[in-house]
Amino acid sequence: MADGPLIVQSDRTVLLEVAHPEAESARHELAIFAELERAPEHIHTYRITRLGLWNARAAGHGADDMLGTLDRWSRFPVPPSVSLDIRETVGRYGRLVIERDDEGTLVLRSSDSAVLTEVSRNKRIQPLLIGHPAPDTYVVDAWARGQIKQELLKIGWPAEDHAGYTPGTPHPIDLAENGWHLRPYQQQAVETFADGGSGVVVLPCGAGKTLVGAGAMAETKTTTLILVTNTVSARQWRDELLRRTSLTPEEIGEYSGQAKEVKPVTIATYQILTAKRKGQYAHLALLDALDWGLIVYDEVHLLPAPVFKLTADLQARRRLGLTATLVREDGREGDVFSLIGPKRFDAPWKEIEAQGFISPAACYEVRVDLPADERLEYAAAADEERYRLAATAPAKIDVVRQLVSRHPGERILVIGQYLDQIDELADALGAPKITGATPVDEREELYGAFREGEISLLVVSKVANFSVDLPEASVAIQVSGSFGSRQEEAQRLGRLLRPKESGRTASFYTLIARDTVDQDFAQNRQRFLAEQGYSYTILDAEEVAAA
Repeated sequence: MADGPLIVQSDRTVLLEVAHPEAESARHELAIFAELERAPEHIHTYRITRLGLWNARAAGHGADDMLGTLDRWSRFPVPPSVSLDIRETVGRYGRLVIERDDEGTLVLRSSDSAVLTEVSRNKRIQPLLIGHPAPDTYVVDAWARGQIKQELLKIGWPAEDHAGYTPGTPHPIDLAENGWHLRPYQQQAVETFADGGSGVVVLPCGAGKTLVGAGAMAETKTTTLILVTNTVSARQWRDELLRRTSLTPEEIGEYSGQAKEVKPVTIATYQILTAKRKGQYAHLALLDALDWGLIVYDEVHLLPAPVFKLTADLQARRRLGLTATLVREDGREGDVFSLIGPKRFDAPWKEIEAQGFISPAACYEVRVDLPADERLEYAAAADEERYRLAATAPAKIDVVRQLVSRHPGERILVIGQYLDQIDELADALGAPKITGATPVDEREELYGAFREGEISLLVVSKVANFSVDLPEASVAIQVSGSFGSRQEEAQRLGRLLRPKESGRTASFYTLIARDTVDQDFAQNRQRFLAEQGYSYTILDAEEVAAA
């Protein structure tokens, strides 16, 4: 009997023995098609889901590849029911195809007449079908390309979309010839996306998702709409495109709360696209302002729900989603799959780290004891108040000071969720702060000073989670966060992963109030770090003080 690190169970969960010498190799292969559910110290639990299998299939991994992973690393034989289930689930992908007939009409086809009959009789799909010209073909209403993909996914029959894309208005875009080039994994991501036409590229923060976007634009050479999380991100995209491509300032427009420019390449914020006036989306005209040939969704895991509805109507345009994690806190991964597209490329964090393209990182959870009076106040509080009391415990401030003193000469981000706590931290540390109320120009000035080393300590709110490029930040101290959000952990760790000129390992600390819901929520974040292959050391605040 093999002595592998995995145990595959009949409920489609997979247990990984963390201390096994081959655990890292097994985890690397398993993560392609299974999602990490729990990550305590010794045994990690993964779950094989339908969406995970279909994403892996869309990225080029067949059932034989996935079963080969399980057979190779499993300590016991894989249950036959699991093997059969994986084969049948993977085999569902692509049994239905959306394409165009010789007249350009949108049709749904399948060589499996039973499947086609089943879906055509579904009460939510039936109204989207307006003709049945051949036994293997149904005509799809022209507007319903996105909606039918959503509905088919819900009933377990994900369709492959071969209906093609409008080329958009041609626009010359080339990568700049100034001594740089796409890294091999970035080039592979661009090529895989171009072959598929639409879909999601998953890369860690710091691995150059923006450059993949630039590469896709150079590949398609068409007018492009780029949707980003905020105005700071929009400016950074603009600067990077000017540096990395042949585009000029006259060709790139910003469409945000501060500017309303529509140019061949337009960078818009999610906020402006979802802004309402008198109950109506006020800026929807942007989606048809030009004949866009490519739409790029930055941080697609944060895509606001209303944008999914808008995206359902954009299926004829090429769509590229960029993200560090496909996990969404609202559970709408299926909508990303059906409306933006399936995962086309995924490069694990540790693999890119091993190639030297992102910094190594050491992750720590520092557990802080609440004084007796604060512990009593916490115990007596209502459930909805407890997280805030734990997350903003004053006892954390001294620990932050001690951690800052452990890293002289390094550039340090102190990150909090609550504005009053951020004010206290900034005062206690004598450091500048950035929150949502900080004007964009002032934010950019402070970020610039931090990049240049003029300031080495910055206290920031969650506005710094997204798309902020601070390559020399080597320490992050997370004092409070969004209830253990795995998305947030990806962003905050990502602030540290840009390769350092110093070559030093980054340090990522999370401060937790012991024996509170703060500690409970921390398990979610720990699971995310384990999912990416990072170790997670638990320290006592007294150890920090003594160091």
